[in-house]
Amino acid sequence: MKEFKAESKRLMELMINSIYTNKEIFLREVISNASDAIDKLHYLSLTDKKIKVKKDDFAIIIKIDKDKRTLTISDNGIGMTKEELENNLGTIAKSGSFDFKNNNKKKENIDIIGQFGVGFYSAFMVASNVLVISRAFDYDDAYSWESKGIEGYSIKSTTKDTYGTDIILTIKDEEEYNKYLEEYEIRSLIKKYSDYITYPIKMEVTKDKETKLETINSLVPLWKRNKKDISLEEYNTFYSDKFFDYELPLSHIHTQAEGMLEYSSLIYIPSHASYDYYTKEYEKGLQLYSNGVLIMEKCSDLLPDYFSFVKGVVDSSDLALNISREMLQQNRVLKTIANNIEKHIKNELLDMQKERREDYLKFWEAFGLQIKAGIYNSFGADKDKLEDLLMFYSSKEDKLVTLQEYFEHNKDEKDLYYACGSSISQIKMLPQVETLIAKEKDILLCPNYLDEFVFKVMGKYQEKDFKNVCSDNIDIDTEEEKEELKNLNEKSKDLLSLMQEQLDVKEVRFTSKLTNHPVCLSTRGQISVEMEKAMNAMPNSEEVNAEKVLEINSHHPIAQKLQDLYQNDQEELKKYSKVLYAQARLIEGLPLDNPTEITDLICDILVK
Repeated sequence: MKEFKAESKRLMELMINSIYTNKEIFLREVISNASDAIDKLHYLSLTDKKIKVKKDDFAIIIKIDKDKRTLTISDNGIGMTKEELENNLGTIAKSGSFDFKNNNKKKENIDIIGQFGVGFYSAFMVASNVLVISRAFDYDDAYSWESKGIEGYSIKSTTKDTYGTDIILTIKDEEEYNKYLEEYEIRSLIKKYSDYITYPIKMEVTKDKETKLETINSLVPLWKRNKKDISLEEYNTFYSDKFFDYELPLSHIHTQAEGMLEYSSLIYIPSHASYDYYTKEYEKGLQLYSNGVLIMEKCSDLLPDYFSFVKGVVDSSDLALNISREMLQQNRVLKTIANNIEKHIKNELLDMQKERREDYLKFWEAFGLQIKAGIYNSFGADKDKLEDLLMFYSSKEDKLVTLQEYFEHNKDEKDLYYACGSSISQIKMLPQVETLIAKEKDILLCPNYLDEFVFKVMGKYQEKDFKNVCSDNIDIDTEEEKEELKNLNEKSKDLLSLMQEQLDVKEVRFTSKLTNHPVCLSTRGQISVEMEKAMNAMPNSEEVNAEKVLEINSHHPIAQKLQDLYQNDQEELKKYSKVLYAQARLIEGLPLDNPTEITDLICDILVK
């Protein structure tokens, strides 16, 4: 029995207990090593004409023996000599694959998965004993390497009919490990992690008392095939099988990048949000592969939050992996891939918006809120990336339009107008909205609570300011009208001051912005009525109050009534003030603090 070096013992213990986050990863690692061994022999056969080995002859064989509690993984790759067994397996973190790749000049032609030399030892997470029997290619002698773990290992001479390596794992006796002796579990792990290994992974299965080898993996992933050879049905079937979606995707993006950075990606834009999409439990991310081996189920770094609905896979041999291959080291390659994917997604959505409007409207219904959140959550930093994807309801077009379309139709306007509320129909009935529509202004009607926050952080679009029609700084009057209104408010300042004293508002004034309605509420400053409602509805939030202005229609009969009351009955004027303010609050969808008082006041006014 030979002992591992002290540092190797510590590394093995750390690796088994800490590096790998789940035990099932062992099969991925052992199969990857088998694939590496075949890769080496295949490479040598291409560079040395004396080696007569056909690629079609290569395979990885899986056998289960429940009686002996063994799981065997065999390959007909290059095999190992006694010295290589000692060097590669006797010294932890010594990688034969890494040495092989670095000792060959044409490294770009060698896709070797394992480079750290520790993946093999993940087998000890599930095995009480690991036996390796190997015969190197073009050698007659075979040797075995055997170990029960950190206490040490032994190397002995043995016999083996063919070149290659057999790894025989004696599965631990505890019940939790029994599943690794079940055909369905091993089949599932192969499909999950090693489905796209480029050599057939064959498994011994017994059907009708007959044992035969069945190929489990798919060999060539769809994303590595030539796009012109793939039908839309194949793309959709892959999506349904891979992501368990009962509806077809709206679009797919298949990218095969070559040059300084090589990667393949196949990503999809779903047609609907998953049941948990808008919950805290949802995890974003694309499946990440390295040379066809699944590294991460959901790599969140490949997608920005505003495109978190996207599903798909990315495969690259250029990624710098950490020692366990389960986590990525942060590096330029990953960021470059992520940036490219983000551009592809945006361009695909813009194409869909222009060429397939019905599909885009379906996308917007499902994920529009996420795009808006992307602008708001970044405080407008990402608006240049996302603003052309936005859609809002146009009062003039009577349908959803993009900001670009709205801008094109309103180039001659000084500002871009919007109004917010609980629904399209409710917003249309706002006094300020009715007035602007009557003046043939086009208004963006926004029934979502997030809309106004988006406009606030954006500020403007193509140098035109966004203006809330319910704010107090809307400028649609002529100079003559402005002067007339200014004189009226100056003349009535004592009347308006008395009314303000009765109300919780910053100002009371006459306005010319109304047509039929007697009053309306406008706001001053950054907080609007809709923002007040949204922020106060949030749990554990401090109460927020918009700075409200009560505006009275200067052309409505109520204006003259108020003037008369000020001259003849100021106590009655106070009652009218409260009723008019209550009316304005109800129009805006705000609650009344004192509904009983208001109903009593209305009755008093009615009976006179």
